[in-house]
Amino acid sequence: MSTIDSPKAKLTTLATFPKNYFLENLAVRSDNSVLVTALNHKELWHVPTNGTLSAEPALLHTFDQLTLNLTEVEPDVFYLCTSNAYTDHRSSLHRIDLRNWSAGIAIQPQKVLDFPDRAGGLNGGCLIGPRTILVADSVAGLIWRVDLSDEGASPGARIWLEHESMRYYPGQMKPEQPGINGIQYAWKRGFIYYTATAKKLFMRVAVAAETLEPKGEPEHVSAGRMADDFCIDEDGGVAYVTTHRENTIDCISLDPAKNSQRHIIVGSPFTEQLIGPSSGAWSRLPGDYGRVAYFITDGGTASPPPDGVRRSAALLRVELPKAPESLRS
Repeated sequence: MSTIDSPKAKLTTLATFPKNYFLENLAVRSDNSVLVTALNHKELWHVPTNGTLSAEPALLHTFDQLTLNLTEVEPDVFYLCTSNAYTDHRSSLHRIDLRNWSAGIAIQPQKVLDFPDRAGGLNGGCLIGPRTILVADSVAGLIWRVDLSDEGASPGARIWLEHESMRYYPGQMKPEQPGINGIQYAWKRGFIYYTATAKKLFMRVAVAAETLEPKGEPEHVSAGRMADDFCIDEDGGVAYVTTHRENTIDCISLDPAKNSQRHIIVGSPFTEQLIGPSSGAWSRLPGDYGRVAYFITDGGTASPPPDGVRRSAALLRVELPKAPESLRS
């Protein structure tokens, strides 16, 4: 696949974290502040944002397991997945209610679910219905469905979909790469999109609106990238996908027929600010959807940059160029 010299995004560093911090996932609150999970330190952080000004991250809580994806189910109520992905594979879901929270006040996460023993290592997640979350399992090679009760307690988890594209190669890749990784729902189009890092795939599967179950077989959207997580611009018909170990953000069409070429909007040439990008989410300020997003990096914690020197992990504000017409759908 050839690479197109696409218009580049503008990066602004809003917050930095210590070296050897693996920032995994983020969620943007209604006030546009950002929640960030630090995977390898089992932490949840809060970063206030004020335009393009730098901010100081504040630690909210330290968990017993690795911290992964955050999903907002109702305004300012988030569900956080945690997992012992590298040891006994125990995995849990926690409810975090920030509706009456103020900076400086301790939060009180509530564990609402222990996943079945089949769980291996949770990763990305997304909301697919009013109270239904899908969670990617990078080790078990499948997607879990979690249906929440109205009170937010005692949910159940079951396998939503298992597919060959979601698996990984245990012991065959150094360092080991996850199977299914990021997952997002395109509400207007009725598709779940997911990345599979080890197999270098970007996939989609249709969703039955009545049951929220998969409809038909997964299909290839794009291939050849070590894709991690992503955010979707449904209006533009594209996804902005991080390639964690390749240090880029790529623009990929949501239409499989339009991905004959690779469009890199950050990271080609190598960009000092973007080392180990892992996840992105849209700014919630008026007019920012499809134009301004927040991305996090690990500074090379998982895979050092070309010079071998790890940098500080960071939260970035990214002003995106208009997606190429050839990708829009």
